[in-house]
Amino acid sequence: MKMALGLREGRFRERLNRFLARVEVDGRETLAHVPNSGRLRELFTPDATVYVSPGTTPGRKTPFDLRLVSIDGVLVSCDSRLPPSLVAEAQGSGRLAEFAGYPLVEREVTLGESRLDLRLSGPEGRMYVETKSVTLLCHGRALFPDAPTTRGTKHIRTLMKAVGEGHGAAVVFVVQREDATCFSPDAGADPEFVSTLKDAVGMGVEVYAYRCRVTTDEITLGGWVPVELP
Repeated sequence: MKMALGLREGRFRERLNRFLARVEVDGRETLAHVPNSGRLRELFTPDATVYVSPGTTPGRKTPFDLRLVSIDGVLVSCDSRLPPSLVAEAQGSGRLAEFAGYPLVEREVTLGESRLDLRLSGPEGRMYVETKSVTLLCHGRALFPDAPTTRGTKHIRTLMKAVGEGHGAAVVFVVQREDATCFSPDAGADPEFVSTLKDAVGMGVEVYAYRCRVTTDEITLGGWVPVELP
């Protein structure tokens, strides 16, 4: 997936609320939309190098979107909107062996009272997929969530419902950086989410994690990393 056009380097100054940050671009302070509701404390440190793209929506209040953060020389995508597109792109090009029996991809499908990211279909039936954006890394281990996620727990329960109805179901954790060596759900951040995920695995929900190759030109889904449940 190509990165947004017109990407510009800047410096992070302050996060004002969940979706708004103050950054410095070309020596002037300005505002940038943060496309991620997570805490991201490990990324948003004073003077961190960031990359922003000009906003294109008419009438918007922020001139930029915050796209990338450089941490210890590693580029991290902080845009939580990307994982469904990254997985759909990889599946469409036949790069996900785990889903080889489901070549058709649909986006944003409804099941029960939830809207899930993807529905794959093919000779093996239907596979419902929910994706999650991961940026937090601790000693090489990618962690999710970094804050309580009621919505995430609801999605996992919906995937369990899909399995109960005879469909396939999977949650895909998209680690938007390339330095992760494994993935674990973080019980310290949200024990209910982790407990629900473990129940889901017991019911047959599949769990995968992939790291990403991130540059200032593009971001692509890379190789899978082991999932280690607590």
